[in-house]
Amino acid sequence: MNTDGPAIPQDFEAALLSLRGLRQRPELHLEEVPAPTRIAPYALALTGEVNETRDPDTILGSGRFVVLHDPEGQSAWGGTFRVIVLARAELEDELGADPLLGEVGWAWLTDALAEEGARHERLSGTVTRVLSESFGGLELSSRAVEIEVRASWTPSTTDLGPHLAAWARLLCSACGLEPLPENVTALGRRH
Repeated sequence: MNTDGPAIPQDFEAALLSLRGLRQRPELHLEEVPAPTRIAPYALALTGEVNETRDPDTILGSGRFVVLHDPEGQSAWGGTFRVIVLARAELEDELGADPLLGEVGWAWLTDALAEEGARHERLSGTVTRVLSESFGGLELSSRAVEIEVRASWTPSTTDLGPHLAAWARLLCSACGLEPLPENVTALGRRH
């Protein structure tokens, strides 16, 4: 978390406190990382990795969740906060060829925001499909299709817990994990 100045604004402190205690799937691993410093005077950044085993070779996807706060507000945001997210995952070839993949990826985000009750305004973003084919000396991996969802929005409240939960749901959806029914906790695999 970067902060310019001696005191953290009350709204930013409330927003940070609202992020504590997120009940997450055991496959999702979060870590705080350095936040951007030029966009807003106050920021927090988390990375997420979806991986059942913690083996780097079995990562299903990754992403980033950033909270920006400018007590003066920014006209482009329409408020004093902005949430920026990224979710990236490898897909099966058939899904990568689906002409509706962009709409599906965007629906994962909008559905997650609605299901988590993350009230927001000014939602914008992109869904990108990347097809990589290896040739020559890189024949170890043949072909890979990846989806990347990038979005930002202005939260309607300082309670950002639902926004973090929505991003976590988006990331897990992109990785092909089915949503858990309410009041059900996923158990990790036994080794």
